[in-house]
Amino acid sequence: MTWRKRIFDLFFASLLVVLLGPVLLALLAWLLWKEGRPLFYVAERMKGVDTPFMLLKLRTMREVEADTGVSGGDKTARITATGAWLRSKRLDELPQLWNILKGDLSFVGPRPPLRQYVERHPALYAEVLKSRPGVTGLASITYHRHEAALLQRCATPEDTDAVYSRICVPAKARLDLVYQRHQSICYDFDLVFQTIGNLFRRGR
Repeated sequence: MTWRKRIFDLFFASLLVVLLGPVLLALLAWLLWKEGRPLFYVAERMKGVDTPFMLLKLRTMREVEADTGVSGGDKTARITATGAWLRSKRLDELPQLWNILKGDLSFVGPRPPLRQYVERHPALYAEVLKSRPGVTGLASITYHRHEAALLQRCATPEDTDAVYSRICVPAKARLDLVYQRHQSICYDFDLVFQTIGNLFRRGR
């Protein structure tokens, strides 16, 4: 990560913490009232082939004893009504401002993968994770709907894992590497504005 990108992240994350702090507190109070504890979903993700970190989100699903892999159709029934609304607005990702301030994430970059997929595709992720993982990115914007449609058809964890590993991982990696070759502060601004625009269109 360049020093310009890090300053970009620190400045805007600090600004958003001030501006959106009251919104996050209100969401936490609402979640506590509607769903109870825990309020946060904390899970391991990778920012390098051998470098894990703990990703923060607002909890959007009912907890189960064993939960592995990405979310597919097999997990749809666990998404709460409040969680579905939070996901539709991407408000569940507000706590990731803390991950940005810590340096685990950037605003823009590849989405941070689970360890199991990094271990399964080490050479691929060795290239992808040369970029700091991000809250949004080219792959997130371009591929999200297609990925969601593919995974929604999966009825079992095994199906979800197979589709994600065989189809989604390489498709998103290609887009992440395109971003990596063209990364600049101007491109990051463009991708952030595209993300915001998509959220407004999704809310109509």
